[in-house]
Amino acid sequence: MDDAKTRSRRQILEVAAELLERRGAQALSTRAVAAAAGIRAASLYQLFGDKDGLLSALAIHAFDLYLTQKHTLSSSGDPVDDMRRGWDMHVDFGLEHPALYLLMYGTDRPGRRPPAAQKAQELLMTFLGRAATDGRLRVPPVLAAHLTLAAVTGVTLTLIGIPEGERDPEVSPRMREALIDALTTDTSPAPDSTLAARALALDATLSRADPATVPLRPVETALLQDWLQHLAH
Repeated sequence: MDDAKTRSRRQILEVAAELLERRGAQALSTRAVAAAAGIRAASLYQLFGDKDGLLSALAIHAFDLYLTQKHTLSSSGDPVDDMRRGWDMHVDFGLEHPALYLLMYGTDRPGRRPPAAQKAQELLMTFLGRAATDGRLRVPPVLAAHLTLAAVTGVTLTLIGIPEGERDPEVSPRMREALIDALTTDTSPAPDSTLAARALALDATLSRADPATVPLRPVETALLQDWLQHLAH
């Protein structure tokens, strides 16, 4: 795609996002977006196909906005505190952009999610991988990621459905702390820590290590990680 088409596509998505947030999903017809963008409907169809194509592109655009904010969260040095900050940023984004958030996480068909969601999942795994490497996770990072996403999207969607003046400000932090208590330990494991915590920490360290620095063949590393994951349960 050439630069002119890329710019045109981005401008249309920005107009569509503004229209979605201002007037809701029912107002987001291809004709309305084309009119708001000052283009012919035929031009919009050339770029996005039908309305489903526009919505898919808009979901990716929403994830790009989300990830731009998420990447501003530098590590604090405490992986559990980073989990808290990541949770708060996620909820704040959803409440600031409710219509976009519903497009991102309120799938219209079971099993369907925008490809850009994988990038957000990978970023979450990065935060949880740090916690596991430090011996702070009670469960494997993949399970922790599924539980975290289920909890944070559930809270955000629930809050979006409540009028702003009626939202209880304790809902999000209480759920956040309940989840963190369930997933993490208070401190890094001591030498006499549980076998599960130490196995998780070593598994996470191997996952994040440069393969060239691991004195095992790939098949041996995979076998060791399989054993470690069994020990962690």
